[in-house]
Amino acid sequence: MSEERKLEYASCLQRMIRIETVSDPGRRSPEEDFDRFRGLLRELFPALFAACVQEDAGGSILLRWRGDVSSALPVMFMNHFDVVPADGKGWTFPPFSGEIDGERLWGRGTLDDKGGVWAMMQAAEELAEEGFVPPRDIYFEIGCDEEIRGHNADAISARFRDQGKRFEMVFDEGGDIVRDPISGAKGLFAMVGVGEKSVVELKFTARSEGGHASTPDKDTPFVRLGKFMAYVDRHQIFDVEISPVVSEMLTRLSPYMKGGGKLLGKAGKAKKPIEMLKPKLGGTVGALLSTTIAFTMAGGGEAVNVIPKEAWAIADMRCSHHQGQDASIAAVTRIAKRFGLETEVITRSVSSDITDHGCRAFKLVEEAVAAVLPEVDACVPYLMTGGSDSRYFGRICDQCIRFLPFVLEAGQLSSIHGVDEYVGLDSLEPAVDYYKYLIKNV
Repeated sequence: MSEERKLEYASCLQRMIRIETVSDPGRRSPEEDFDRFRGLLRELFPALFAACVQEDAGGSILLRWRGDVSSALPVMFMNHFDVVPADGKGWTFPPFSGEIDGERLWGRGTLDDKGGVWAMMQAAEELAEEGFVPPRDIYFEIGCDEEIRGHNADAISARFRDQGKRFEMVFDEGGDIVRDPISGAKGLFAMVGVGEKSVVELKFTARSEGGHASTPDKDTPFVRLGKFMAYVDRHQIFDVEISPVVSEMLTRLSPYMKGGGKLLGKAGKAKKPIEMLKPKLGGTVGALLSTTIAFTMAGGGEAVNVIPKEAWAIADMRCSHHQGQDASIAAVTRIAKRFGLETEVITRSVSSDITDHGCRAFKLVEEAVAAVLPEVDACVPYLMTGGSDSRYFGRICDQCIRFLPFVLEAGQLSSIHGVDEYVGLDSLEPAVDYYKYLIKNV
């Protein structure tokens, strides 16, 4: 990569990072910051905006680039420009400074997901400047509220559905290129999301008659909540299953695993109980085998010397495809009843379909990665435990791929929604070339 091109790319992304576009119910950035960012995109990518028709998308941006073959189903490229909050505590550089240290560009959104917005639009901009006309209609959806459930993406896909419009392929952000993705697998792998677990937020409430803390009864509300949470933490209350996607993931990784690790490639046909394999798979892969639940908030009580009449805990539950939301809710509700708790469903996300890893969209990703990042050992399908806007597009597309072609260093994954998020400058050029390959070959 030429130093000139690297610095030009970094400068462009830096300007995007420096505009705070925080999506958070408690501290959302002012709307004028979102307006400034949308204006910046028009300034940075004038040829693309000139080549496209902009369609209604609420606070998001939706561009249509007309192609040669109007009869072919269109293709959608997606990324989002809103980010989660960052207060700067523990950061090497301020999170919205866009600091460049010669090797890295630091800041909230470099990976999730302004880096993806930039790479996608930079690729399209360069092709538009050359006079390129896509082989079919291409849409670009740049979301403004993915971090707070993606209502705009939901509305856009619903409108297309109501119009009878379908897409052949959707490419969104998601997995990255990582080294040694699971225990025992040695190499560099492009982890390509072909689906995602759905989210259910639950509230568990314990009630009592209250009373003075000097004469407590047994099993007061906080005690029952604690017992319940400890039970759920210690026991496998959800169905465990190695899905076809996880089986394929392990099959593709197994040639890069030594000794007993190779047996994991046959995990889908293993005679041993799956529960015995979970410790070998590690926490990340283990989360793909069943619904998971994490208790994230708790409260109750009015005074230190009063037993509360009510105490509550909120949990984030990520539902497996094989058990689904209803059965997962029923499973944890049964346990809650044992401890005298009420269960309330606060919110439920859309459940995503699973894209066949043998489809044309997945093969295009494999081709693009091989063309621009030959050091990658393999493209590996997996299920995302997080969410993306593309889950809404399953209603109008059978091939939804979730992947961002940035090479991540060890520990860098934890910076997403965490501290010290950054992108390596050497990742910028391959990311642009990756999107160029897809755009030219869809």
